[in-house]
Amino acid sequence: MAAVGRPRRSCLAVPGSSVKMLGKAQGLPADQVFLDLEDAVAPLAKPDARKNVVAALNEGGWAGKTRVVRVNDLTTPWTYRDVIDVVEGAGANLDCVMLPKVQNAAQVQWLDLTLTQLEKTLGLPVGRIGIEAQIENAAGLVNVDEIAASPRVETIIFGPADFMASINMRSLTVGALIPAYPGDPYHYILMRILMAARTHDKQAIDGPFLQIRDVDGFRDVAKRSAALGFDGKWVLHPGQIDAANEVYSPAQADYDHAELILDAYEHCTSEAGGRLGAVLLGDEMIDEASRKMALVIAAKGRAAGMIRTSTFTPPTA
Repeated sequence: MAAVGRPRRSCLAVPGSSVKMLGKAQGLPADQVFLDLEDAVAPLAKPDARKNVVAALNEGGWAGKTRVVRVNDLTTPWTYRDVIDVVEGAGANLDCVMLPKVQNAAQVQWLDLTLTQLEKTLGLPVGRIGIEAQIENAAGLVNVDEIAASPRVETIIFGPADFMASINMRSLTVGALIPAYPGDPYHYILMRILMAARTHDKQAIDGPFLQIRDVDGFRDVAKRSAALGFDGKWVLHPGQIDAANEVYSPAQADYDHAELILDAYEHCTSEAGGRLGAVLLGDEMIDEASRKMALVIAAKGRAAGMIRTSTFTPPTA
């Protein structure tokens, strides 16, 4: 079955340099909030942003949200200090570190070893702080299988803007379809990330849609990756959160039907149900493959906190 893990339908980006936004994010209904030390923070503002992030993690009320910090990528002079300062300052209140522009497994291994040393030194459970690996260039996509293989990696994330630049894609609209291309130019990239993620039982997260006031456009783009099986998407503005939570949750009817399939299959394979491997549920034939498909939808619904509105009644003899 596909990875479920922490709910990540909506992953809200918050600049670490903005104390106001760090405070506001705590009350928003995003599943995950990542406090950004990378692209959203100017070079001269990075030292103060680290302090802001540590304070927000330690003093804020995150109400069950997954708490993530995006550090700078390993080609910059800031990464090691990002990791050390944040984990030493707020490691007990940190769920994951997001590493951007990952190009190979060695970069994930560096972060894994650094986190392990910090956890041991600080008396934190070794391995508790996860890694989110962001694929933002051609090299990262070519090596995505080995990147996803690390036990500490929880998610593989598509970073569309840098990726588009890395392959010379002729578009300035991030995340939207390209009129001159008769298809979805991101389909291969998304599927490649999804296959690597599922091979290693990780979550797959779609990247941002930069037209923040075009919520309908956001919803249309999100539906494409949700249909493939992605677990969630970045949101850059509070107005995108509800749309992401809706799109990456099952429809109520689908969730109810999945739970009915699971109940019906459990009954039909039992002694009381006749030890049958296949049975009709209404006009639908269900079997073991149906059960596996239903498990995916039911797990997503449960993770989203959905409540079923129908119950299974075993047929009478």
